[in-house]
Amino acid sequence: MKNENINSTAAFEENAPAPHRGNTHKVRNQPFRYPLEHSFEEPDWTRIPGYGSVSREDWESVLWQRRNTIKSISELRSVLGEKSPEDLLEDIEEDQKERANMSILLPPHMLNCMDIENLRTDPIRRYMLPALTDRHPKWPNHPRASRDSLHEAEMWAVEGLTHRYPTKVLAELLSTCPQYCGHCTRMDLVGNDVAKIEKKRFESKPKERYAKILEYLRQTPAVRDVVVSGGDIANLPTKQLEDFVEALLDMRHIRDIRLATKGLIGLPQHFLQDDVLKTLERLAKRARKQGVQIALHTHANHASQITPLVARAASKLLDTGIRDIRNQGVLMRDVNDSAESLLQLCFRLLDDAAIMPYYFYLCDMVPNSEHWRLSLFEAQRLQHDIMGYLPGFATPRLCCDVPLVGKRWVDQCAEYDRDKGISYWTKNYVTTVDADDPDALDRRYEYYDPVYTLPETGQEYWRKNET
Repeated sequence: MKNENINSTAAFEENAPAPHRGNTHKVRNQPFRYPLEHSFEEPDWTRIPGYGSVSREDWESVLWQRRNTIKSISELRSVLGEKSPEDLLEDIEEDQKERANMSILLPPHMLNCMDIENLRTDPIRRYMLPALTDRHPKWPNHPRASRDSLHEAEMWAVEGLTHRYPTKVLAELLSTCPQYCGHCTRMDLVGNDVAKIEKKRFESKPKERYAKILEYLRQTPAVRDVVVSGGDIANLPTKQLEDFVEALLDMRHIRDIRLATKGLIGLPQHFLQDDVLKTLERLAKRARKQGVQIALHTHANHASQITPLVARAASKLLDTGIRDIRNQGVLMRDVNDSAESLLQLCFRLLDDAAIMPYYFYLCDMVPNSEHWRLSLFEAQRLQHDIMGYLPGFATPRLCCDVPLVGKRWVDQCAEYDRDKGISYWTKNYVTTVDADDPDALDRRYEYYDPVYTLPETGQEYWRKNET
């Protein structure tokens, strides 16, 4: 028996069945092609008329970015100059009057991530600067939409501390962010009042509120995991953040601390500041000595948001000793609702910024969000279509945050009525609002697809049940 070519690649290919010949990267009909085609580079901010003379030093200054954050249509028009799409700007202005849940707050860095020549169709613009005609004409709201769609305030153990899961809590330390996203799940509390919505406000002063949060945690040893959020920790004075996390580290039952910020994506300059990095380094060093994990959670929804400046900030953060950086995005129509767009984002995060793709949530059922939301079956299909490309540890889980339940993978529903767009979910723990309910673990909880994705029979059902 001849075996002289047994280890020869050429011999293997010559004798292999036809479907297995050649390298897999040469497969022409692969649904997603890797590596990514577009180069990884910072968009040139000087292409934007209002930033034409801005130096690199200013651009990379967090102070300059904050001072020049866009807060109105007139400011946006001034920055865009002769590139202003007047019909779109008027459309956005009308949305601010009629439908917007959030006021305009757009850092220059985030505007620079958009396609200025094609703002109407730009995916980042669609959720950072929503226009009235973006909204669905017949179903701008689902009949079951609500301002606090996840009932977080109902689950406050003390003001600002949501205790929904048995071992995990969410600490909302402030109600502002460095940028405002149109789909914000905390639109009931976060940001300024807008034309149609008067926001709620924390009743107690920050120092008093933090003290009550910390005291509750000291008295509740079942909690091992604290998400420090808001709002956004990028807007929290560094000393306040350090004091709060230090207090958490004093509690021996706290084992995981997650710092939540969209600022890494929208205002990476914040995390390039020496005082911020030194603070996080001190916290990470102490945490490691105690066997506690500190991680940072961020929020990117499109590959265009991952730039070299974001990557540099992420690298500096990892150098402090925090465990890792994880991305929690939101699935949104015309933003990231294809396997192609999701995979491009995930590879940008993983390859270029060392950020872990973690979760993508179905958009929550806040008012005026219907045009962004995907149906459950669309999310299930996306989960199927992205599998196998990324390593398992970096393949994001697509989740539905079910009201009164919590996060569930999109394939975990107990029952699904596709005609009415109602999915039914169960849970295996009680929350602070149903701890005394003997039927809490036997009940089925409902989540709803966007009405316009339903067949006509389903849409007719909701026309008859709009209240």
